[in-house]
Amino acid sequence: MAIVLGTPKVEGLSEAVGVLREWQYEGAPMQLHPGDLGWFWRSGAEATAAAVRTWRRDGRILAVGLLDGPGLLRLTIAPDARRDGELARQLAEDVSGPERGVLPAGKVNVEAPVGALVQDLLSEDGWSADEPWTPLRRDLTEPVKDPGVRIEVVGPEQAHVFAAVLRAAFDGSRFTKERWHAMAAGLPYADARCLLAYDELGSAVAAVTVWSAGPGRPGLLEPMGVHREHRRQGYGRAITVAAAAALQELGSSSALVCTPSSNAGAVAAYRSAGFRQRPEVRDMYRDAQGVSSD
Repeated sequence: MAIVLGTPKVEGLSEAVGVLREWQYEGAPMQLHPGDLGWFWRSGAEATAAAVRTWRRDGRILAVGLLDGPGLLRLTIAPDARRDGELARQLAEDVSGPERGVLPAGKVNVEAPVGALVQDLLSEDGWSADEPWTPLRRDLTEPVKDPGVRIEVVGPEQAHVFAAVLRAAFDGSRFTKERWHAMAAGLPYADARCLLAYDELGSAVAAVTVWSAGPGRPGLLEPMGVHREHRRQGYGRAITVAAAAALQELGSSSALVCTPSSNAGAVAAYRSAGFRQRPEVRDMYRDAQGVSSD
């Protein structure tokens, strides 16, 4: 049975979100999470659908990709299909050929789970390993301590405050209250929470969004940021502890996050909040000269 590459319509996003939920399990490699689609949803349902790619065989989705930017495909694969030779060859061909409508010509990146056969094939075809990222995990089977600062769950009335903290936390961020409302209207947000941390003067100093994949499955932090005027005061740790507590309330078995290994401050903040480092992961990239798809 042929493998079919497709782009869902808005009404088809629920199926993609559903399989991503099913593919999350304890011990899985760091991979695309339903929360990643949820965070992308800030651009709207239509844009999210246009950025998703699915690969099916006999009607079953075997792989889901998210074009998280013009030259980055974040790809994950059904656990029982990660070493499927036919699927891996199809994936490698589709991401390498600009005419396939997945990635453009020039320098591009593919993120795929560690151990997936497609990584081996891309490496054989001249793709290289990019800069390392550090995944971190916190087990949620034990109670989570109080974060030590005031935490509020964000609703529509605090959307502008949440947006302002994110803009102050990430250089170049264009996040707005309108984007928060678009994100909150998305399917994955039904199992998500946005949180704000406040200092003793009542100023919002840090923000995080947490995404559950369902009870008994790993949850995700994406994004977490501290206002640039309130850094190095422990607020990164506090909001991260609060995020873990929120995921625990949502039934998650663990909390996951991934950050560039070069961001030593973020790694330290997560570790101070009870997260443990996992082995580094790397995207695969093709340089600007391109690789032949013949």
